Amino acid sequence: MDNRQVAFALGLAQKAGKVAAGDFAVRSALNGGKAKLMLIASDAAETSRRELEYLAKSAGVNIITGPSRAEIGSAIGKSPRTAVVITDNNFAVMIQKKCHD
Repeated sequence: MDNRQVAFALGLAQKAGKVAAGDFAVRSALNGGKAKLMLIASDAAETSRRELEYLAKSAGVNIITGPSRAEIGSAIGKSPRTAVVITDNNFAVMIQKKCHD
């Protein structure tokens, strides 16, 4: 995974308004059926990771372990984030491709 490419794609999605970031926004997107992909930070706390993975799996959302919390936050112009949700299918596909390159 090229973290720079993932960060670039996350930044584009954020500018387009297709990223839910922050605990409440992530949970709302997952529970509301808007989430297409969830990116969890590689350095996320184990309890947070388990809880978010459970919610994502329950919603049928793909999960990718990505860059660090600081890198995710920086990519979207915010403070460090444990997880973000992509709410657009095209951006979700783009980020998945970047993660598997």
